[in-house]
Amino acid sequence: MIEPWRTLLIVGLSIGAVILLVLRLRLPAFLVLLIVALATGLAFGAEPARVLAAVRKGSGEALGFVAVVIGLGAMLGGLLEASGGVATLANRLLDRFGERRAPWALTVIGVLVGIPLFFDVAFIILVPLLATLSIRAGRRVIYFALPVLAGLMTMHALLPPHPGPVAVAELLGADYGLLALYGLICGVPAAILAGPVFARIVHGAPGWGGHAMPPTHDEGAARLSPLGFGWALVGMLVPLVLILTAAVAGVVLPPGALREAIAFVGHPFVALVLACLLVTAVLVRGGTPMQLAADVMTRALAPAGLMVLVVGAGAAYKEVLIESGAGQQVSDMVAAAQLPVLAFAFLIAGFVRVAQGSATVAMVTAAGLCAPIVTAAALSPGRIALVTIAVGGGASIASHVNDTGFWLVKQYLGLSEAQTFRSWTVASTIAGSAIFVMAALLWSFV
Repeated sequence: MIEPWRTLLIVGLSIGAVILLVLRLRLPAFLVLLIVALATGLAFGAEPARVLAAVRKGSGEALGFVAVVIGLGAMLGGLLEASGGVATLANRLLDRFGERRAPWALTVIGVLVGIPLFFDVAFIILVPLLATLSIRAGRRVIYFALPVLAGLMTMHALLPPHPGPVAVAELLGADYGLLALYGLICGVPAAILAGPVFARIVHGAPGWGGHAMPPTHDEGAARLSPLGFGWALVGMLVPLVLILTAAVAGVVLPPGALREAIAFVGHPFVALVLACLLVTAVLVRGGTPMQLAADVMTRALAPAGLMVLVVGAGAAYKEVLIESGAGQQVSDMVAAAQLPVLAFAFLIAGFVRVAQGSATVAMVTAAGLCAPIVTAAALSPGRIALVTIAVGGGASIASHVNDTGFWLVKQYLGLSEAQTFRSWTVASTIAGSAIFVMAALLWSFV
């Protein structure tokens, strides 16, 4: 074991290297994390064979679970997108709420749609709806966009099957049912504050942009038979309900066959498989050829592949820290400094997020540093889930020019850089901070 100051120096340099290589040199995060994992192991004086073994072990153990969850989640999202289920759900809720209460309806839409769909996919799908509302109501588009963005962002950071929370949960050993439960408890208030509340307070100030014209969509994209409101809602909520039911059953039911059966059905693998099969069956019954539905699911796997690789490389970095003993030393120093693990998780994720932009990379990096601390502290399952929530909160703050989400929002809403800073960057910071505050409030009760 080397001196603590050298441990901190190597860990600090490794994080700095991730930031520099991704942000300045524009290298892929997957390649960067692998390079840094290998270099960090060698810097700690480990034999090359042991470093390679740690990288193989970390990535292999993580991908065995994460790849399946992310892949199934992407397939479910692809079906809901191509069938028009997302648009159907959005329009029905808006009709029910009316234009005056549209920001609250849009927050509900953002949360519901954000459960199965990746942030960028869901936002692009909903932009025409936001633009139409803006023109019809005579209000700036950001007034309607912020509630949707807040809902999408919080779900992307906190709930499975999104890659960030899945990766952190796997690295920290969090219970997925508790993660889903506390993710909703912490995420919904954060979405409300960053969405309709923030938009209501400040949207009338100067420099917030104007109206947005709906972007042109790819008319050649595959379209499935329409999915009605009820089935779209069921398809989105089935995985979450099954996972939450398994978590509750594990607490209230005695050991036995019933609890084991519910736990099996509520496992993320089974819950997502059942949701995909259910939506596929409804679409086929409605006239969609089975081959077309299969093609949509296959295409949806393409963007998920890169995320899976990034998560695996981040897990390799984590394993190197554990095998080298650096994680334990960092854990001891944090304990000596009396910095609460919840605050450490939030701050380190926030630092990496601000420095290099990617929320997923920030979450994976922070989880790698937090994993030994969580293990040493012998936290309860509820508190491990809240540490995962805190990591998601830190990885959500201060989206700016090094984040692809910043440019996505700017371009699709027709904003300038300054207008995007005033709206989206501030909203993301409010949401991330509110998530952490909610997790801190729950800490004493779990």
